[in-house]
Amino acid sequence: MDILDTLHGVRAPGAADVVAPTLRDYATHSPFSDPGAHAALLDAVGTDPESLHRAVTRTILHYRGEAHRLTDVQQGDVDSRWVATILDVATQRQPGPLEAPRADACVVGGCCRDHSLLSVAILRQHGVPARTRLGFAGYFEAGYSHDHVVAERWDGTRWVRFDPELGQDDFSFDVHDLPTGEGSPFETAAEAWLAHRAGRTDLATYGVAPGAVGLEGPSFVQRYVLADVAHRHRVETLLWDGWGSMVMPGEEPDAARLALTDQLARLTVAADTDPDPAGDAATALALCWTSDPRVNPGGQVLSFPPLDPEADPRTVDLTSRPTPPR
Repeated sequence: MDILDTLHGVRAPGAADVVAPTLRDYATHSPFSDPGAHAALLDAVGTDPESLHRAVTRTILHYRGEAHRLTDVQQGDVDSRWVATILDVATQRQPGPLEAPRADACVVGGCCRDHSLLSVAILRQHGVPARTRLGFAGYFEAGYSHDHVVAERWDGTRWVRFDPELGQDDFSFDVHDLPTGEGSPFETAAEAWLAHRAGRTDLATYGVAPGAVGLEGPSFVQRYVLADVAHRHRVETLLWDGWGSMVMPGEEPDAARLALTDQLARLTVAADTDPDPAGDAATALALCWTSDPRVNPGGQVLSFPPLDPEADPRTVDLTSRPTPPR
């Protein structure tokens, strides 16, 4: 039975109590976006796109794209995970406003997830509903769709998708109101997955980088479908976290994983096109999230070190906020 049939027909135990995240939820901090002692820093940043862009790109440099500007210590910042921890590090290196220019030695090493989560944290601090989205950007390298995280803000009538890393002058499309849908400059993981399953897209050119063994192709996109569901439910995991039914490098998805991923992708796309943020598809997706341990990490993930692919993953408790090892 399809999950939407479960909602409309014979309801699963507890299904009546399941509610999709509301705009009020998205306007308040998750444990990951909570700035902790640094709320005043977020209060001081405007919610306009240019202010968000300045704040996140002056605070965080990408550990791969801007690796030449980072020390080994800064490269180790990528596991900071929590906005409060990111801001701990930033203020230790340079106190003061996030929009102020910083020397390279004073920035925090991170990635697109951190840029977008920090922008979401700023918006939530101002009471603006916002969330992070996982997918693939075709605007960094011709012919390749790189894994990427962008943000969405509620403008009163719809979700507006934007990329806080980008400056408008470098792109022909509106980086503050990204086009959406299959084939757009940024495709959600769900859109890419469904296009692949329908035979419209070859996912061989979707991943971290061309030739990244185990980090591109259908299995890689499959993991991002599940991770996007987590982010949609305000569990903003790292891009190298794994759990549940994610297909890990070297594995092939079995029929059960394919069916689950198809279902999650269909619900995600349907929820994205529904003008009601808590409509039927979003509620059905929330039911999967709350009831299926294959989808929900349950407070614990395996984190695979991005800087040392040969290292063993470590178990991370998402219910606490430890300082990552340095």
